[in-house]
Amino acid sequence: MATYYRILGYVKAYWKYLSTSIFCSVMYAILSGVSIYLTIPLLESLFQEASAVKQPASEKIITEGGGLFGFLGEWISHLKDSFTDYVFAGTPADILIRVCIMILIAFLGKNFFGFFQSYFLSHVEQGVIKDLRDAAYKHLHKLPMSYFKNEKTGNLISRITNDVTIVQTSVSAVFLNLIREPITIMVLLIIAFSISAKLTLFSLVVLPFSILIIGWIGLKLRKQSAILQEKMSDITSVLHETITGVKIVKAFGMEDYENKKFMGHTKDFFKIILRMVRIRNSAHPITEFLSVGAGVVIIYFGGHMVLEEGSIKASEFLGFLFAIFQLMPPIKELSGVNNRIQEASAAADRIFEILDTPPAIKNVDNPINVTEFKETFEFRNVSYHYDDAEELVLSDVSFKIKKGQIIALVGSSGAGKTTLVDLIPRFFDPVKGSILLDGIDIKEISIESLRSLMGIVTQETVLFNESIINNIAYGLEDYPQREIVRAARAANANDFIMELPNGYNSIIGERGTKLSGGQRQRLSIARALLKNPPIMIFDEATSALDNESEVLVQEAIERLMNDRTTFVIAHRLSTIRNADRIFVLDKGTIVQDGKHDELLLDEKGIYKKLYELQFRD
Repeated sequence: MATYYRILGYVKAYWKYLSTSIFCSVMYAILSGVSIYLTIPLLESLFQEASAVKQPASEKIITEGGGLFGFLGEWISHLKDSFTDYVFAGTPADILIRVCIMILIAFLGKNFFGFFQSYFLSHVEQGVIKDLRDAAYKHLHKLPMSYFKNEKTGNLISRITNDVTIVQTSVSAVFLNLIREPITIMVLLIIAFSISAKLTLFSLVVLPFSILIIGWIGLKLRKQSAILQEKMSDITSVLHETITGVKIVKAFGMEDYENKKFMGHTKDFFKIILRMVRIRNSAHPITEFLSVGAGVVIIYFGGHMVLEEGSIKASEFLGFLFAIFQLMPPIKELSGVNNRIQEASAAADRIFEILDTPPAIKNVDNPINVTEFKETFEFRNVSYHYDDAEELVLSDVSFKIKKGQIIALVGSSGAGKTTLVDLIPRFFDPVKGSILLDGIDIKEISIESLRSLMGIVTQETVLFNESIINNIAYGLEDYPQREIVRAARAANANDFIMELPNGYNSIIGERGTKLSGGQRQRLSIARALLKNPPIMIFDEATSALDNESEVLVQEAIERLMNDRTTFVIAHRLSTIRNADRIFVLDKGTIVQDGKHDELLLDEKGIYKKLYELQFRD
């Protein structure tokens, strides 16, 4: 139940709505009982029964003697006598009119409070789900890049959508069923006790059996629900991968393979959900059968009391039956509450797994806020390896650069170039050594202010399914359009933007799929230009472009590098001839450092070999 108590912790913010809903639930339960009890005077007024019946000695157990039962019995007896004196005053016609009006008022009040109870509870329910979903989404942004490398995108999406929806049902289960239904049961039991204590006690023998069966079913459901949510996340992951990679699927003719894989997951999901339905639905018929079985015995036993003993009136026995059989719906509802709580707890475990993942990259207490890059940037004996590996990706890397320098990083695939530049904005933290900005360890600088000094353009351009103007001005509010246009022109993007049907207001599709690779890259450069950061990082920004697009993008990059400290991961060595320093990486270590012409002089150096491979013709 610890997981479920955490869910309920989100209810505190809505205590006013919850309190109102609980009050309405209490009134609903009371008026439900009153509406049932009113059937007794209605029957008596119709069949002209005597209004008083001698209470047998066996029934006086509840009204005589001291203690709680004696006090409760006296209170019920007094309330019953007062009600009888009021209802049965006057002629039979007066009694009938009075009873009919009371029944009408009772049902009107019952439905009035029922409506507002549901309305206010829905506010609590939806608010809790919104807050839980928001908390999970916000926490995702705090997690390091390594977390997303180890988690499937579809799995994360499934947790924030499907799992949170399952939790939603449990909120209403607790505050609707666990509050309203017990109160309803209590009111109906009081009515039943007021009519016949002996019959009521005899009627309760079925409850222990129901409780044992309900508990067993709940445990089974929690286990199956956890399996079900994992399978749904697998389905979501396959969907995400197939949709984003649809071009490759079609190119390789793998439609049948993907169909079989997807249908395999849906078949497993189908089997699990049928198993859950079988377990869940077994609770209601079992509980109902036990209740009806007890009801048949009660009818026989009570009928004997009416016909043979004469200890209660027929109208009272019928009212007792109404009350007892009205216990079945709330008891059945309660039988499903534990099942829903167990299902919700299994889903919540997956959500809280995200929330409980500590952000590895976070601000220190009282971090330093920086507003500018003044002089130097330094790597000091930096080493790094990923969480799931012991082999170092970077090993004892050290260098110091000055503001305004262009630094190129070259090396074969897997040499550690991308990892090095990912350490600069603290996407990861080194496992050893330190990185300093103007002599300050970047761990002491607030993440927000550190990243505000940087712009990043990668090979895989990330754009959003919004207008061009919103993509260029991403992260900036109320930016003048003239500045956006100026940035687009500097990025060689204005001409193709103006050719689009809606110009800067054109929607570019998910990940910018309506644009070519070169166009997307120029938009990302325009975005960086508009931010105007003092430090720029280019991660193979032109490697996937055709020659014409590369020329346009390279021109834009050169404009962007003006008067900025720049780190360039270079795929094509021709683009870094004018770099101030070129770092050649091999197996996570800087093995060469110099200018283009200097590095070419080293006949045995890696840079010379890479250059000759590219320009061997």
